[in-house]
Amino acid sequence: MQEPIRLSKLMAERGLCSRREADSYIERGWVLVDGAVVDTLGTKVLPGVSIELKNSAQNAQAKRVTILLHKPVGYVSGQPEPGCTPAVQLIGGASRWVEDPTIRQQPFAHGMLRNLAPAGRLDVDSTGLLVMTQDGRIARQLIGDDSDVDKEYLVRVTGQLSADGLKLLNHGLSLDGKKLRPAKVNWQNEDQLRFVLREGRKRQIRRMCELVGLRVVGLKRIRIGKIKLGNLPVGQWRLLGADERF
Repeated sequence: MQEPIRLSKLMAERGLCSRREADSYIERGWVLVDGAVVDTLGTKVLPGVSIELKNSAQNAQAKRVTILLHKPVGYVSGQPEPGCTPAVQLIGGASRWVEDPTIRQQPFAHGMLRNLAPAGRLDVDSTGLLVMTQDGRIARQLIGDDSDVDKEYLVRVTGQLSADGLKLLNHGLSLDGKKLRPAKVNWQNEDQLRFVLREGRKRQIRRMCELVGLRVVGLKRIRIGKIKLGNLPVGQWRLLGADERF
C-alpha cells in the first residue's frame, strides 16, 4: 500500500516547482489536488494524485528569469569568499550581450536580480557558462540529486598522465570515499582534455586530474545540457529564451 507523501515534496519530484515555491503556492491557494484546492502547509497526499497549478502560479513562473553568464576567472559562482567577488555582481544593463535575442522583449530590470541563485558551481579559477535562475524547476533539473543533465568542459593540463589515467578519468576514480559516476574524457590536443560529466562535486575535475598525475592550468565550461556557451563574451550575460531547454 502506498504511503502518503508531503504535497510540496511530490510537486518538486514531478518538476512542477521547487519545494519552497510549492509551499508558497499552497499557502496562496494556487494548488489543486484531484480538482480541489489545498491550502494547508504540510498536507500529505497519495503519490498517484493529480496535481494542477492555477493560472496565478503559472503566471508567476513565467515571469521568473534564467540568466546565462560567461563567468570570468576571479569571480565566485555562489556565496562570497574573502577577496573574491560574487558573479551576480556582473549582471546589469551595461553587461548584457547586445546579441541577446530577448533584449527588446525583456529589457533589464533590477527585479531580475531578486532571488537569483546559481544552479551549479563554477570555481573561482574557472571560466565559462554559469546558469543563474529564479526558477526552482530549472535549479532542480540542473542540480537536483536525480539530475541527468551533462556538462561539458575544456581543460588545459600539465604533467604526465599515468599509464591507465585516461581510463580512470572515464570511470574508476573516487573522491571523498565515494565513487564518481562514469564520465566521458578524451584528448582534444596535446595539452587539452574534454570532460563531459553528469555530476558536480567541489573542484571535481581538478581533483580527478591530480589523481592521475595531471595539474589543471585552465578550465572552461562550454555547455550545460543543450545550452552552449557559444559566442557569449566573457563577463557578459543573456537570458534563457522561452524556446530553449536544458
